[in-house]
Amino acid sequence: MPGNRHRASGGRHEMGAGPLRTHWLLLAVLVLTLTAALLVDGYTQHMFKINNDAAPHPPGASGAVPAQVSSGGPVIDSASVPARTLRPRPYRIALTFDDGPDPVWTPKILKVLRENHVHATFFVVGTQIAANPGLIRSIVADGNQVGIHTFTHPNLGAIPPWQRTVEMSEEQLAIAGAAGVTTSLLRPPYSSVNDAVDNPDWGAIRQAGRLGYLTVLTTQDSNDWHRPGIARIIDSATPGGSAGQVLLMHDGGGNRAQTVAALRTLLPRLKAHGFRVGTVSEAVGIANPMRPASTLDRWKGRALLWAVKGGDTALTFLTWAMYAAGALSVLRAAIVLWAAGRHRRKPARRGPGVSTPASIIVPAYNESAGIQAAVRSLVASDHPVEVIVVDDGSTDGTADMVEALGLPQVRVIRQRNAGKPAALNTGIAAASFDLLVMVDGDTVFEPDTVHKLVQPFADPRVGAVSGNAKVLNRRGLLGRWQHIEYVIGFNLDRRLFDLAECMPTVPGAVGAFRRDTLLRVGAVSDDTLAEDTDLTMAICRDGWRVVYEEGAVAWTEAPASLKALWRQRYRWCYGTLQAMWKHRRALVQGGPAGKLGRRGLIYLLVFQTLLPLLAPVVDIFAAYSLTFLSSTRVISVWLAFLLLQLIMGLYAFKLDEERPSPLWTLPLQQFVYRQLMYLVVFHSLFTAAAGIRLRWQSMERYGTLQIPASGQRTTEKV
Repeated sequence: MPGNRHRASGGRHEMGAGPLRTHWLLLAVLVLTLTAALLVDGYTQHMFKINNDAAPHPPGASGAVPAQVSSGGPVIDSASVPARTLRPRPYRIALTFDDGPDPVWTPKILKVLRENHVHATFFVVGTQIAANPGLIRSIVADGNQVGIHTFTHPNLGAIPPWQRTVEMSEEQLAIAGAAGVTTSLLRPPYSSVNDAVDNPDWGAIRQAGRLGYLTVLTTQDSNDWHRPGIARIIDSATPGGSAGQVLLMHDGGGNRAQTVAALRTLLPRLKAHGFRVGTVSEAVGIANPMRPASTLDRWKGRALLWAVKGGDTALTFLTWAMYAAGALSVLRAAIVLWAAGRHRRKPARRGPGVSTPASIIVPAYNESAGIQAAVRSLVASDHPVEVIVVDDGSTDGTADMVEALGLPQVRVIRQRNAGKPAALNTGIAAASFDLLVMVDGDTVFEPDTVHKLVQPFADPRVGAVSGNAKVLNRRGLLGRWQHIEYVIGFNLDRRLFDLAECMPTVPGAVGAFRRDTLLRVGAVSDDTLAEDTDLTMAICRDGWRVVYEEGAVAWTEAPASLKALWRQRYRWCYGTLQAMWKHRRALVQGGPAGKLGRRGLIYLLVFQTLLPLLAPVVDIFAAYSLTFLSSTRVISVWLAFLLLQLIMGLYAFKLDEERPSPLWTLPLQQFVYRQLMYLVVFHSLFTAAAGIRLRWQSMERYGTLQIPASGQRTTEKV
């Protein structure tokens, strides 16, 4: 939990350029592109299904359907006035296949047609073309014809006219993009014979005629969709007389093994009965309905196919991202809960207590709102201490306010503004004792905090100790959310890091160090904006143990506005990334440094960097699923995730002896706070990748600091 609070007038970060705004444009473009791809995929794959074309539909009124259409031939030219129809000639059969192309069955059907020197008309679905564009080229290359069966297979009579136009035009572009041709044949999904056409169907057929299409219905249904058996398919497909027929079969939409087997017997049988089998135009006696597509239509069609393919790819990516996010969330919960339980059961430290006096260093820049409360709480410690307040060029009278307290064990050192690391180093140099406690100027200690904080130094291997920082100003949703984050996130993680001996951060709000340890690692560096994380990692790499003392409680003032929270977390995240990069060699080192690298750094990379980046993907997928898939499943997954968070929260609050009442805000936190945090991570990563150096930023102060009464939890007071 980095604690940078200072602005440096001459530091290396002040002179850097401000963050570029292009990355927000990039993020917006990525999100909009992904959303558009998913909308295409959702519409094409989930708005309609390729169901049984022969399934019964409730009959509607048919008074508007012309008599010559109801009793006419299956090929309808609705653009003529009056509408006219055509029938196949005697002993002619137009062999048609619906709902393909299918990667399994269409090639097998094409093989049977080639073996029998027969051509057919394939009424194809646009989504199937997008998935199998090569099959359309094979169909056309073999001399067969294609007709449109709409892009997503809706009932044209049940959708508005604008959507019918989209369905037909997009299907036409798909054919042009895949095979370089256009067609004037249309078979509406769920259509059958002429006398089944009702008023809505006729409206769709008339609109198709105005767009230049001939509508092709059927006169003989093989019923192969129902898979009744090969013999029954053959019987249903065989004409009872000499009249010409438009025969309906299927090459897609399900298992077409019976269709392929029946076709092998049916074609020789029809030939033996004197029938000539061919395309619709051959059977009816009209001109070839297929024409070469224009160059523009070919490119538009290819773009459409790429868009549909992109939607499929985006959905695949989102699905795997969802699995990854879910797995990582469960894995992190399992790890931290297990570690917290182990940490809780660790044997208490034995041996003589540490009574050595400690020097408390308070770097302060414009802390007038709370510095007096902070200093009073430190002086009230039940452990012998001296307090050194280093005023880092404040302009609000911070140093004067401390001196006005007239406390004998408090020293004030004034210096020109040089940044928090410089202020801490000034305090280290001026300290009288070998045990050093560092605390921010917006933090108050309980009377026993210092004593508990220094006890782990009884172990000579311990070089630094992290205390337990708690949010003081918890009023309002933002305060409660930060309180939850501190308890669940920060403190559970510290128990894990303590157990794994890879503590990456001793927070600036409450931490203790050996002077010798600090001097060995070069004291506090200003290489990063997270000087506390940088310092802690350096200590770990030097071979020291860094432990967590949950009983050493400090109350800190958290940001009270979204703007202030953004600035704080952006600085923390960016500084942590800097520190991780600076200490990346720990990944290949041995000993304590290797534990930091292969445990701590990998944990930070996976769970505090990569996992937040998956959050927007999860949100977009959730919106997609609510729109196009099962809302029940999405809500169930979200509730399961929320339950996992609640379990972690209840356990963490129990460990920290906190009342669980703020956890009622967890559901709301998922909709606002979590999004803010992953935007922070994205912003930080882009800034780091772009090589932008940030300025130091001062924090707002709200004057809410107060010294907690001994033994009283702040949850009872705010």
